[in-house]
Amino acid sequence: MRVLVACEYSGRVRDALIRRGHDAISCDLLPTDAPGPHIEGDVLPHLADGWDMLIAFPPCTHLAVSGAKHFAAKRADGRQQQGIDFFLALANAPIPRIAIENPVGIMSSIYRKPDQIIQPYEHGHKATKTTCLWLRGLPRLTPTNIVGRGLRHVTKGGNSLPEWYNLPPSPDRWKIRSATFAGIAEAMADQFTRA
Repeated sequence: MRVLVACEYSGRVRDALIRRGHDAISCDLLPTDAPGPHIEGDVLPHLADGWDMLIAFPPCTHLAVSGAKHFAAKRADGRQQQGIDFFLALANAPIPRIAIENPVGIMSSIYRKPDQIIQPYEHGHKATKTTCLWLRGLPRLTPTNIVGRGLRHVTKGGNSLPEWYNLPPSPDRWKIRSATFAGIAEAMADQFTRA
């Protein structure tokens, strides 16, 4: 199966697919963190290149409810509309099987409700990260390894945050927070390719 993994610099989903014998290529504006087939650049010109499946992780900076206090400014200067347009371009790509991942945000009302909401603790990670999946031609993910004990939260600024999210400042903190959990990548590679 030919799979385009959009907006993925980590290579986790791409490499999980390759290990299962699929022709997978990641694409991101950033270089890949892991050696492997990767297109560095805009994914939009590549959407009509004859893929069997698209798994996409579009930026959520201007779409996620976690940043709602900045929505007015983002609407005014067009950043939010740009994020919406990019998400919809992926959702409407001429590809038969599509999965789009994003946190809880405005796409649930602007596009449609997600087909599924998943958590890392359903796939072997002692962490919470509410993640929406919009699916076309693909099954909902079945949990692979539910772990619940040891889920820890910290309080910061009056908010309860998952411990993995409360990382010390560093230039790569945003990358660490946005990377797909390995258990979810493996579940996508196993279950989406059976469709």
